[in-house]
Amino acid sequence: MTNIQIFEPGLCCGTGICGVDVDQQLITFSADMDWVRTEGGDVARFNLAQEPLAFAENDTARTFLHTAGEEGLPVVLVHGATVLTGRYPTRAELARWAGLAVAPVPAARLLPMATATATAAAAATEQGDSACCGGTSCC
Repeated sequence: MTNIQIFEPGLCCGTGICGVDVDQQLITFSADMDWVRTEGGDVARFNLAQEPLAFAENDTARTFLHTAGEEGLPVVLVHGATVLTGRYPTRAELARWAGLAVAPVPAARLLPMATATATAAAAATEQGDSACCGGTSCC
């Protein structure tokens, strides 16, 4: 099975989809990553603010961070090889790396931002992720 790792900049919570100014890119990425996982893909994401040890223990991520700085993140590794830097992967890229057929765009992407945010936060909570305040959104 293909192992995909995403090392991302420091976010206020494990998903980055909390607070007042939610980044649509993070909502989309979270949904895409959830889809890959439900299809059997092996995807892990590491937040610099909450999981600095993951960066320290991974030679590629550590070297990238020292060379490019946090501004260069996220960095995506597939089987330990760098495949993408500076942006989050698309669903099609994740699917290709995981050896999956690309799924249609989820309905959540077609909903207003508030509904999509609530949907993504609920999905993160179901997976055991929580926001920095222990709930589903930041204080």
